[in-house]
Amino acid sequence: MKPQTKIATFAASALAISLAAAAAHAAAGSTSAEDTERCYGVALAGENDCAAGPGTSCAGTSTVDYQGNAWTYVPEGTCTSIETPYGPGSLTPIERP
Repeated sequence: MKPQTKIATFAASALAISLAAAAAHAAAGSTSAEDTERCYGVALAGENDCAAGPGTSCAGTSTVDYQGNAWTYVPEGTCTSIETPYGPGSLTPIERP
């Protein structure tokens, strides 16, 4: 095989691998709003997606772990199966100690 043919083959292979990896990464990281649900009481302090009660602005404003009025997005159908030290997650705001 000629050196030029080897280089062209290598370049084409590298490009194909890069494109395949990029496509796989994009597919793995894509989640739509339809695939998730809001789950209250499961976020750690400062890691909520939104709604952390009065006096907070939104994402990242929860002040304690598992704050009952702070929610985070989770895969649809999994919220109530998430166990915390205070009980399971909830689809609505809940009271937490």
